Amino acid sequence: MTADARAVAVVTGGAGGLGAAICQSLAQAGLRVVVTYRSSADAARALAATLPGDDHLALPASVTDSTSLQALATSVQAACGRADVLVNCAGTTRFVAHADLDGLDDALIDEILSTNVRGAIAATRALLPLLRESQLTGGGVVINISSIAARTGMGSNIAYCASKAALDNLTLSLARALAPQVRVLSVAPGLVDTEFVKSLDVEWRDRQCASTPLGRLAEPAEIGRAVVVAVRDLTFSTGCILPVDGGRPLG
Repeated sequence: MTADARAVAVVTGGAGGLGAAICQSLAQAGLRVVVTYRSSADAARALAATLPGDDHLALPASVTDSTSLQALATSVQAACGRADVLVNCAGTTRFVAHADLDGLDDALIDEILSTNVRGAIAATRALLPLLRESQLTGGGVVINISSIAARTGMGSNIAYCASKAALDNLTLSLARALAPQVRVLSVAPGLVDTEFVKSLDVEWRDRQCASTPLGRLAEPAEIGRAVVVAVRDLTFSTGCILPVDGGRPLG
């Protein structure tokens, strides 16, 4: 991405396990990265300080608070003068068996939908004026971090699966609405071998590997590289859902 070496990428939820890997890949590709955080300020600042390159930032933003997102956009404009890429990585969930509808309480449903769906809309809305001005080849880019759960209906709980299906549908709608200045794509991982997943039951994890045609889980860095490819190489693609799932739906 040499020609756009100082392009700026804003990553919501950037201090999390998957978000950190995405930030790392974007920085390695030559972008200046803004790591956003809601409460993990120390982790976000430490990550920004250790990313390849220089001038990376850690800025506060809650995707469920539009005032906070507007403040983020103002800060990015002041500090960087531009925003070329938005990665909507902030998300939340909790394990609830699909048959346990009583365990899926209203508060959890609202939290999942407001974070995973409304948050992506609100973050895009806040950064859109900057994204529309991007001089990247193919224009500004919004990458929504979705999940295989959107397609399979299998995941941590049914509200989470529904939220990721909504996010993929949002990708289609936004791609149509924001063209041609801004491209919008989903990157949809299968189960990613984050530290959290490694801490779970080993037999369960081994079953997930065995049911994946490629015989393993995704590495966080593979999701980061998919984001870079979508930004740098797929310059005539929009409204796409890019699976990084090892062929899991084939199993």
